[in-house]
Amino acid sequence: MTDDSTRQWKTLDKDLNRLSRLEQASMHTSRPLVGVGISLVFVSLAAVAAALFAGGSPQGLAVIVASAFGAYMALNIGANDVANNMGPAVGAKALSMLGAIAIAAVCESAGALLAGGDVVSTISTGIVDPQALSSSTIFVRAMMAALLAASIWVNIATWIGAPVSTTHAVVGGVMGAGIVAAGFGTVNWPTMGSIAASWVISPLLGGIFAAGMLAFIKWRIMYVDDKLAAARTWVPVLIGIMSAAFATYLALKGLKKVIAIDLSHAVLIGIVAGIILGLVSVPFIRRQSRGLENRKASLKVLFRLPLVISAGLLSFAHGANDVANAVGPLAAIASVHETSEVAGQVAIPLWVMLIGALGISFGLVLFGPKLIGMVGNQITKLNPMRAYCVALSAAVTVIAASWLGLPVSSTHIAVGGVFGVGFFREWYMERRAQQIERDRPVSDMPHQERTRRKLVRRSHFMTIIAAWVITVPAAALMSAGCFLLLRAIGF
Repeated sequence: MTDDSTRQWKTLDKDLNRLSRLEQASMHTSRPLVGVGISLVFVSLAAVAAALFAGGSPQGLAVIVASAFGAYMALNIGANDVANNMGPAVGAKALSMLGAIAIAAVCESAGALLAGGDVVSTISTGIVDPQALSSSTIFVRAMMAALLAASIWVNIATWIGAPVSTTHAVVGGVMGAGIVAAGFGTVNWPTMGSIAASWVISPLLGGIFAAGMLAFIKWRIMYVDDKLAAARTWVPVLIGIMSAAFATYLALKGLKKVIAIDLSHAVLIGIVAGIILGLVSVPFIRRQSRGLENRKASLKVLFRLPLVISAGLLSFAHGANDVANAVGPLAAIASVHETSEVAGQVAIPLWVMLIGALGISFGLVLFGPKLIGMVGNQITKLNPMRAYCVALSAAVTVIAASWLGLPVSSTHIAVGGVFGVGFFREWYMERRAQQIERDRPVSDMPHQERTRRKLVRRSHFMTIIAAWVITVPAAALMSAGCFLLLRAIGF
């Protein structure tokens, strides 16, 4: 082959490589647009479904538009809120990202459809005086404004990488629309004060409980001579506690469709379930521990399956509880369309519940990995033991807060648990370093270097706290603007 031919082939190879890199770059840039396109299709299908149920009446247009807003909100809940349940399991490498998304999608949908609330409060737990929105036109406009504003805020929070409470976003939306519609006097400010208190109560409770559980695991399992023997004793106890918490929660959420059940009976059901499942797990843990070495790394194997199951149960409970955030205002608008009256509470039709359940699943699959990765990997380093403490904290704290009558947010509890685990590790490592310095004056690591190597990323901590604080006022301002816009266009 001549030199000219060789040069031509080299030139062609270079051009093909450039084209290949250009194609890869184009595919990488267009990948996010695929999720947006699928989301638009889902929102359009939700509107079409609403059109079929609403008929051709003039009020039916409000139901159709509200269905599109509800689908948009459900997508954002799936993208943002579900990360709190699956993030720790992914960060601990107990689940792959794909496995987490698959389990969460199934459990969220099942929770929404099987145990989701049949009845939802249209004024969002007494935020606004119902008499102030007695006119059906003003009521529909306020619900649409609240739904759209909450959706936009949760979307923004997902984009900046901050897990926020979708319940607080909806509450802020209802408050903002209510103020514009009927003035500041229409807002139940003591209730809003309780919600503001939950910004502090929720993460503190979650963080303290998760840190306490991690301290217990270190004290009774990780830092004893025979780690496997300790694990065989205590891991079934921890599984029993987790089972009791979830059985109590699911009894309150799921059995209400069959029988009326109060908290004391639900706790009794939880205790029985916890004892049974704790005893059943004893031979399972013994079998899993055979052949393992007596070291801390072996303990991760024993906590992996309980962590995966707890993540699935958290997703089921989340789907049952938070689907109303997506479809509650939509159900209220559909009720006004059918009865021409504003009711304090309304039933959620099956087609409305389907929009919420499918929207949460689609949002999780299309946009969830970003927040799952952030909660699981970027706040602090998690392993199966630490992640299990977070999941256990989320379950137990919600039950304890319900019993005490404290206003809490499941999102804040879960993320607070992650922070609690991280800050406890910082304190523990600093304590050990100080002990080493006392025993050996010349430390391997200077104090300044230990200070720099924090185990919780402060940038994420400040971003998330700021997003929590401004969620209600931001959603309220957006909702007020949306209400004025809808009124201006005569909707």
